[in-house]
Amino acid sequence: MTPTPSDKKRTSGNPATRANIELTVKQQREFQKQEKLAEYQRQLARRRRSRLTWWIVGATAAVAVVAVVAASIAFAPKPVTYQAGGTGAAIDGVETSTNTTQHVAGTVDYPQNPPAGGPHNQYWLNCGIYDQPQQNEYAVHSLEHGAVWVTYDKTRVSAADLDALTAQLPSSYVILSPYEGLPTPIVLSAWNAQLKLDSAADPRIPPFFEEYWRNQNVPEPTSSCSGGVDGPGKQS
Repeated sequence: MTPTPSDKKRTSGNPATRANIELTVKQQREFQKQEKLAEYQRQLARRRRSRLTWWIVGATAAVAVVAVVAASIAFAPKPVTYQAGGTGAAIDGVETSTNTTQHVAGTVDYPQNPPAGGPHNQYWLNCGIYDQPQQNEYAVHSLEHGAVWVTYDKTRVSAADLDALTAQLPSSYVILSPYEGLPTPIVLSAWNAQLKLDSAADPRIPPFFEEYWRNQNVPEPTSSCSGGVDGPGKQS
């Protein structure tokens, strides 16, 4: 079939026009290519910014955690330390006694209230803080090992006073527990020594610990204050 003049016009066309058309197509393709490249670069930039943002957030959080930990360490109350006692220092108001040491079964009628030595159970009370009264016979055995037993009357010692009292205690060889029927709000008991107090702010508390805590004159000064029995209400 012989092409018609109109077909020839559509297929051949003007060479300059055809060149312009082809150039325009190439430009479009190049533009599309550049646009895709630009979009890819924008995505990379967004990813970099996102990673940088999270890195900054993470680093800031880490710094904040470190700061909190450091602050908690810096401002945490320092544990009280005392030297092992037994120098014979005189402390006003301390009542001394002479008690024998003997392992017995059952309950004991002690001359002091709370007791400051005497016959006791073969098992000792593990040192620590208790929120319930403890059995005398176990606690007295702990006194024999050099512990100090800090007792207080719940009805006469406020929570703030109890905190103030606890802040003066060493980290070992001490028992803190409530006690019913105390003659004063607070009583400190060591083997053969006792101090009755009206307040947790009494300045004689540290000297009492300096003299009687882990006193080298107790019957068993090198024995442990753990590995015995836990009484009721042990907190730490």
